[in-house]
Amino acid sequence: MRSASRAVTAVTVLLTVGAAATDVACFTRLGGVFASVMTSNLVFLGLSAARHSGALAGRAGAAVAAYTIGVAAASRLGRGGQRSRAAGCGPGDSGEAWSAWIAATLIAEIVLLAAFTAGWEITGGRPAGTDQLILLAIAAVAMGMQSGVIAVMGIAGVSTTYLTGTLTTLVDTLAGSRPHAGGNGRRLAVLCALAAGAGLGGLLLASAQAALPAVPLAALAGAIITGSAWLRPAHQARAETLAPVPAPPREGDVS
Repeated sequence: MRSASRAVTAVTVLLTVGAAATDVACFTRLGGVFASVMTSNLVFLGLSAARHSGALAGRAGAAVAAYTIGVAAASRLGRGGQRSRAAGCGPGDSGEAWSAWIAATLIAEIVLLAAFTAGWEITGGRPAGTDQLILLAIAAVAMGMQSGVIAVMGIAGVSTTYLTGTLTTLVDTLAGSRPHAGGNGRRLAVLCALAAGAGLGGLLLASAQAALPAVPLAALAGAIITGSAWLRPAHQARAETLAPVPAPPREGDVS
């Protein structure tokens, strides 16, 4: 169980690094909006109305709509074949669930990020006009799918895209005299990963901008490999836990 918990932490850290690098690319080169931080994009929508900026409204609105589509798609695809959850043995409670459907959803995200990478390279990392909007939409769908996967996995108090809630939960447990509350180490690791991913993205943007999209691609591939190798479907883990232990052979039994 301990190794599974560490694997979950590794998965969330890797996904967070990728999301941070993606947001750096989007905010700096795709019109000053985010691919994953929808709270900020909704603020930008309000700001665009005050400034009468149709361009900002279009970018922020496109990001919110694309992100929503990504979450919905991941929710439907990631929960595929998990009807057993309704019977109380599905994923989510321990935050250590995995399935072929979750892996498939993340593979679909890799396809989207590969398309984003192709567009980024074709435009030289400086897309404009329609290209900018298309790449933003692709990135936002991918980040929505990633957030949807974390929701399907049911990892309590942790996100890999919008991390205000993760920070709030961490501070609440520490300030509330619960410094050893479950998941604090994972929350802190994810917050550090956010800063690290953004820092790496910024460095690549300044020195090797063509390589920037490789960060989320590599991080996502690592998360899929880690999850597939170290995590099991929750119903399988539960069945193994509840399986009766065979009685030791008694003296005189015929072998």
